[in-house]
Amino acid sequence: MSKMRYDFDTAPDRRRTASLKWDFCEQVLGAADIIPMWVADMDFPAPPPVLEAVRKRAEHPVFGYPLAPRSYWTSIVNWMKARHGWQIKREWLSHSPGVVPALSLCILAFSGPGDKIVIQTPVYRPFYSSVENNGRRIVRNSLKFENGRFVMDLEGLESRIDGRTRMLILCSPHNPVGRVWSRDELERLGEICVSRDLLIVSDEIHSDLVFKGHRHFPFASISEELASRTVMLMAPSKTFNIAGLSTSVVIAPNPKLLGRYEAQLRNIGLGSGNVFGIAALEAAYAHGGEWLDDLLAYLEGNVEYAAEFIAGRIPGIRFIRPEGTFLALLDCRGLGMEQKALNDFFLRKAKVYFDDGTIFGNELLGFERMNLACPRALLRRALENIETAVNEIRSPS
Repeated sequence: MSKMRYDFDTAPDRRRTASLKWDFCEQVLGAADIIPMWVADMDFPAPPPVLEAVRKRAEHPVFGYPLAPRSYWTSIVNWMKARHGWQIKREWLSHSPGVVPALSLCILAFSGPGDKIVIQTPVYRPFYSSVENNGRRIVRNSLKFENGRFVMDLEGLESRIDGRTRMLILCSPHNPVGRVWSRDELERLGEICVSRDLLIVSDEIHSDLVFKGHRHFPFASISEELASRTVMLMAPSKTFNIAGLSTSVVIAPNPKLLGRYEAQLRNIGLGSGNVFGIAALEAAYAHGGEWLDDLLAYLEGNVEYAAEFIAGRIPGIRFIRPEGTFLALLDCRGLGMEQKALNDFFLRKAKVYFDDGTIFGNELLGFERMNLACPRALLRRALENIETAVNEIRSPS
């Protein structure tokens, strides 16, 4: 591998910076000296071009209502073409303060109270709340865990769709199972959506975080038919570690869908953007490619390191290798603990904080979700903590 141009082995201290990831354990759980490997942000600084763009904008003393320049939209169009081979148009684009707000806006725009919406579980927790809090009904179509890998249950999906089912929310790449769906899988899913007249809202926030041997296919790029019934949600927030700047992108090739989305955006009063998020997004998409290439190589190194360490030194835990994202599942069922005891074991004994697998769905009972986006030295320390804690419970008293 060629020498990296950026340093991911060194990260700033994030404690007491109003960081959810780093301050939550002490402030909320009352647990100090914890290695946080839960919520999905990275410990790496944003790319230098992004930092420079934010600094430059901050030099102007007025932070009034912003208007995204033409170059902002052009950066999105160019990024999609360069990174994903999809030629989109400016008139397909809108925005949101985040992918999660956009989920709710789409649900409000494209369904009515009591309508049914399909989610493929286990899945990112806000999929559940976005549906239920807006008065719609969840249709759960569980992924199948086969040979250490999650796959879609397409036969099960067809049987669960009825006359009140309006929409499917796709997670691609999938959080938390780490799948990067193949084109064949997406085509077969698309056939069902077309035949049953479902609209697809596709959360593709992790689309840039895909490892070697895999490729992300934007769902709306699969065919013109799917483009006409898909609203795609994406953002630079995960890719470039700028979630706190609250800026995301909505892509809808169908002007009627885009119009309905934007009407809901105005109804809720979310039409204005974030002055720093606008500057950061444009800089990231225009100048962040080299940084992302190095990041992906580093993250793959972390995946490999964690996989080898756990397989060789931590009995009772199985590492589920992700194909994309910087998140991985740990199958901890071999430790023989109930979920609450398992969570407490990692927090109190191993001094590592993960996301409880069951917050994504009961399919992940006995699992934890691990965030690998940190310097390797910190990852090593967390794994060594777990190794020590597991050895202690397995040693005869």
